[in-house]
Amino acid sequence: MDSETARIEAFSDGVFAIAITLLILEIRVPSNPAEDLRAQLLRQWPSYVAFLLSFSFIGIMWINHHQLFTHIRHSNNNLLVLNLLLLLGVTVVPFTTALLASNVGHAGAHLALAVYNGTFVAIAILFNVLWRYASTGNRLLGKKFDEHSVDRISRQYAYGPLMYVVCFVVGWFSVGASLVLNIGLAIFFALPFGAKHSRTPAP
Repeated sequence: MDSETARIEAFSDGVFAIAITLLILEIRVPSNPAEDLRAQLLRQWPSYVAFLLSFSFIGIMWINHHQLFTHIRHSNNNLLVLNLLLLLGVTVVPFTTALLASNVGHAGAHLALAVYNGTFVAIAILFNVLWRYASTGNRLLGKKFDEHSVDRISRQYAYGPLMYVVCFVVGWFSVGASLVLNIGLAIFFALPFGAKHSRTPAP
């Protein structure tokens, strides 16, 4: 890692690792031995779905963050602040995941999903702001950056906020449809964007 960004990447990796680990805490070990174990396990299906979805999103965000810093080779105070704001969004994901899992199938499902999707709208915006700041005028990129890859990242990132806003709006009408769209977004943002050895974006 470049000496200017090594501490940023190391700190960020730690935050991503903690956030993705905390997700499993929402899945409880059944505590009533007198009740059928299978029924207790099946009853937790919203937690399983929320866990897998959020695990995928945080994992993809980590991959994308890593790939951004294969292009970003220099640092300044503004980049540090923007990266911290992005990590703030990441640390909220375990809470929004637990909120969604505990409300699916209940009256608060639409609001819980709005909070969940709203978090990813904010994260997608922050990914865009961080990347645009670093890449505009090649401000913080390395000397031998791949211009084609940089352009592709910028184009793919531009879709993130809008697509998560769509998930946010759809969630008020159909929780199931919004969750399906979220899964589609996870797949979309996991796709390679065209660099020889890179893949990216945001959420």
